[in-house]
Amino acid sequence: MSLAVARQCPLAPHDRVLRAALWRECSDILCEALLPQTLMRDRNPMVAVSGAFDSAPSAQVRGSLVCVGLGMTLGAHMTPRSRSYIEQADVVFLAVSDARVEVWVRQMHRDVRSLQAYYDEGKSRHLSYRQMVEAMLIEVRAGKRVCGAFYGHPGVFALAPHQAVAQAREEGFGATMEPGISAEDCLYADLGIDPGRFGCQHHEASQLMFYQRRLDPSAYLVLWQVGLAGDRSHQRFATGPAYLQLLVDLLAADYPRDHPVVIYEAATLAISQPRIEHLALKDLVRAALHMQSTLIIPPCQPLLPNLRMHEQLDALDRQSGVARGNPHHQENSA
Repeated sequence: MSLAVARQCPLAPHDRVLRAALWRECSDILCEALLPQTLMRDRNPMVAVSGAFDSAPSAQVRGSLVCVGLGMTLGAHMTPRSRSYIEQADVVFLAVSDARVEVWVRQMHRDVRSLQAYYDEGKSRHLSYRQMVEAMLIEVRAGKRVCGAFYGHPGVFALAPHQAVAQAREEGFGATMEPGISAEDCLYADLGIDPGRFGCQHHEASQLMFYQRRLDPSAYLVLWQVGLAGDRSHQRFATGPAYLQLLVDLLAADYPRDHPVVIYEAATLAISQPRIEHLALKDLVRAALHMQSTLIIPPCQPLLPNLRMHEQLDALDRQSGVARGNPHHQENSA
């Protein structure tokens, strides 16, 4: 463990026992999943897990980049494929907000470099992202196999991985992205939401405020990064009640102010519980919000049948001899 990580994460004795237990459990699961590939590597150490870095010798070493997702819950969500990329890389860049996750990843690779240092209060996040991309691309240009490991899904609310993959490809290097379990995946499971039941809209909270968007109150509405609602500086990690009031006023055009909503935060440890806080929309301005807080607004209106479309479908069904059934979505959501 590096000194910096040790300072961020002073582990009590019971924490160390927990971490060891979690590591043993995760290692057993992953080893079982990777057993066939492990046997292949034992016979030929140059053989990698399918889809991982190409280890075949070549006259000219070419750098490459893969961005992988670690999932949301420590040790429980990472796929064997993503772990293989981490283990086979020459250097691993890590972007996680929990020091315990960094400790865990450092047990997989000897050269793990944190990207969190590029963030700073009052510093534009866009500048931070550019610096992260350049840090990874420097090593790719040097001929190294680079792995960027990001919490959750590397392509969901994560600008740097998308930019790094695009830049690497533009410069002629191999670059891919491996999916991970995101907060959205956890949200559906923890709240029992099926996005196919009534439909589900997703918006970044500030983007919803900045642009004219059409909301459908007969579907679920998920607002991401609600704790940063209204921030145009890209330099803050939170806004405040006055900004949230503007968001509530905007939503009140489609939803009653006393409509029930949910603040959600996915669990990051196997022993912890997700945050699921129920409140009225109007009370959002007084809620304690973080960068990872998500707002879920259930439907407040029923689905309205498209009668003209049904008439057209009836005509087609009669022509083809198909009996008319009930609409797939006929439940009243309000």
